[in-house]
Amino acid sequence: MNPSHDTERTAALAGAASIAVETVTGTRWPVRLAEALRDLDATWQESAEVCADVAWQARATGNSAVILLTPEHVTAPGPGPGAVVSRTYRHLYLSALRYDFRCRSIEILLNQVPLSVLDADPYSWALYAFARLGQSRSDGLAVMEQVLSGTSDHPKTLHVLLHGVWLGGLLPGRADTLVALVDRLPDGGDGDPIAQFRKASALRALGHYRQAHAAIERALELLPPGQQAVHADLVREHTLITAAFDLTRLAPQGRKPDSR
Repeated sequence: MNPSHDTERTAALAGAASIAVETVTGTRWPVRLAEALRDLDATWQESAEVCADVAWQARATGNSAVILLTPEHVTAPGPGPGAVVSRTYRHLYLSALRYDFRCRSIEILLNQVPLSVLDADPYSWALYAFARLGQSRSDGLAVMEQVLSGTSDHPKTLHVLLHGVWLGGLLPGRADTLVALVDRLPDGGDGDPIAQFRKASALRALGHYRQAHAAIERALELLPPGQQAVHADLVREHTLITAAFDLTRLAPQGRKPDSR
């Protein structure tokens, strides 16, 4: 592996994202991003990394990909000269639906995508798993395992799965699955505020309140400034951990709080 080539590639992908972000309030930012990724012949991993972040920023400005693209951009044929463009639109549109928790919409759209297209794009498979997991459908766990067997622990893909398990509050073994997914991230998610947030939620569910408290405090320290909506989610989790700890401690015959 050539380090200088990797650096150049990273810079090129950052440039592609910048093209979209700089025009994110306009109507052509998805087209510009798709063209930039096509010119780079981006892999599915690179597309996922760029599209997930840009889709989030576009949503924050009130100009979501769901406004500018259509369901047909997801279900259109993928193979051929326009494969990268089609995949970019698919990643953008489905990521926007994911951020809006529209699990059923994701499932319906991906059920219309040929298996050959999905098999070439594990990130879209992960989004399908998210859709099933987010509805607390246990068969989503099987889809998740299928994704994990072929992605080599790609971080953005792991985050999609984490998001789905976190959202699926009625899934069997949910808390343990969350912890296991976080552990698969680079450095066990230690430097990742969202991973620490998910882990804190899982530890709270397991009754490990001190560990949960430490995880959410780390998440708050790691979160970059300016992300008010995410900060509010983290503060809410902090409050839930404290409330759960207090209730357990005050219950006359309840389980003693975990001292770990």
